[in-house]
Amino acid sequence: MTFFDTLADRIRATDSVVSVGLDPDPSRIPEHLQEYDLPRWAFNRRIIDATHEFAACYKPNAAFYEDPDGWRALTETIAYAHGKDVPVLLDAKRADIGNTTRQYAGLLDRADAITVNPYMGRDSLQPFLDRQEKGVFVLCRTSNPGGADLQDLELDSGETVYERVAALADLWNANDNVGLVVGATAPEELESLREQVPDIPFLVPGVGAQGGDVEAAVEYGLADRDGVGVGLVNSSRGIIFAGEGENFDKAARGSAKQLRDRLNRYR
Repeated sequence: MTFFDTLADRIRATDSVVSVGLDPDPSRIPEHLQEYDLPRWAFNRRIIDATHEFAACYKPNAAFYEDPDGWRALTETIAYAHGKDVPVLLDAKRADIGNTTRQYAGLLDRADAITVNPYMGRDSLQPFLDRQEKGVFVLCRTSNPGGADLQDLELDSGETVYERVAALADLWNANDNVGLVVGATAPEELESLREQVPDIPFLVPGVGAQGGDVEAAVEYGLADRDGVGVGLVNSSRGIIFAGEGENFDKAARGSAKQLRDRLNRYR
């Protein structure tokens, strides 16, 4: 099975397209968890226990784990999510040349999918694309304001850079394992990209703390696969930091359920 087959099954099982971003900022982890050997793992475990019922996927961002204890916490987190039958998308935005990118692709030995940066072209992504059973989400039109600095530039062909990226991703999708990252803060681009690549699932960040367009995220973010709209709408801070103190996990559960129900109004 490909990642998107697995994801379709998970979406059916949970009636949810919510991706929960596991970004455990150490400065925001509740005080009562700081006594643990791996506070980030302790935090994530409680988030997973509280939210897995509503999670189509978990999306840890590698930036919050790039130290020895962090990698240990990430390893435990991925294993625990898998124990709950939830796939894991590692938000790492990796790509490089030659042997370096082959090493980066080794991250897929642990995770089920990964985000990649297309700036260096196909050869920098090939080791990821070759992992047929894994998902590869290519940055296309991102949710941050500065994304327009490059992504909106018009090429001599008349298309924008992000439109060219989408066209290339369509060509690179020989193994049916490619998705695109398209932010909910750019609803018009979401719509135009869905018309351009109707069969590619999107990872849509930006509906939480960044205030993106929820309706557009659902209407244009999901690609039909055997009658199931497959794609992911991510919220990180809006779920995991919905509350503080001893009951932070209960607040996270409520926020995840609320987002699931809100998205389902448009599915």
